[in-house]
Amino acid sequence: MNVEQTKAKISFVIPCYRSENTIATVVQEIRDTVATRPGTDYEIVLVNDCSPDNVWHVIRRLAAEDPRIKGICLAKNFGQHSALMAGYGQTTGDYVVSLDDDGQTPATETFKLVDKLEEGYDVVYGYHDHAFQHLFRRFGTWVNKKMAEAIIGQPKTLRTTSFFIMRKFIVEEIVRYPHPFAYISGLVFRATKNLGNVEVQHRRRFEGRSGYTIAGLIGLWVNGFTAFSVKPLRAATYLGLLCAIVGFAAGIFVVYKKLMFPEVPVGYTSLLATLLFIGGMLMLLLGLIGEYVGRIYISINQSPQYVVRERTF
Repeated sequence: MNVEQTKAKISFVIPCYRSENTIATVVQEIRDTVATRPGTDYEIVLVNDCSPDNVWHVIRRLAAEDPRIKGICLAKNFGQHSALMAGYGQTTGDYVVSLDDDGQTPATETFKLVDKLEEGYDVVYGYHDHAFQHLFRRFGTWVNKKMAEAIIGQPKTLRTTSFFIMRKFIVEEIVRYPHPFAYISGLVFRATKNLGNVEVQHRRRFEGRSGYTIAGLIGLWVNGFTAFSVKPLRAATYLGLLCAIVGFAAGIFVVYKKLMFPEVPVGYTSLLATLLFIGGMLMLLLGLIGEYVGRIYISINQSPQYVVRERTF
């Protein structure tokens, strides 16, 4: 690790949800880490995403004790990415670090990200070979990576996590996004291709479990891939063309079979299966188009990305 003093100011942004008993530990770990490089200026922005526990009371206490801590309380649960957007809008640092509130992404590894960023990258993601996550979450992460590579242009060699650092100009570009469907990776990938990776540790969370359910993860994927790419619509076009070709070929085969073997009755099973398949595909494609149209409608109505109920500064 480079032991030279980091002259850039570092802003830490942490979305908080069900972390009443862990966020103070994470904050202290940040303090201890920054203290290893004396003279480094920093701030911590804690965003309460309308958590059902008493995490906001903890945040207010921490902010009262330390002027470097800023607390933001959202009026309802807008989701992790909107909470990050709320925090990014209040940062003043040259570098902005995003990390979790449960201790799985160790703040002790912060200067690994800083050192890598100072090699000339715009954004650096920490990654880990061994993640302490449930099987469905690891599978979801793998699916998300493959879909991101195919749809929103994530480099195949890049491994993304919720622990990453960005330069200030990237953050300024991200917070210009006005619509309610924030997806941080999509915003990063459209702002820069100068991306780096550095290996970091991954720990078990201090307590509790992930707030993401399978439905929540699917919703996050849909949000990201429909908000920043039209490739799903193009894929739907190709799929429709493929179905048309298969249907045409099947029709020719039925006619041929009837002409060559008139004694063989044409069954209803194959016809019913074909109708169900085509009907299902049509409903799927209509649903995909409806998702895009619905997002346009909500964006035109200027639905808020987040609403701040209270802040400590």
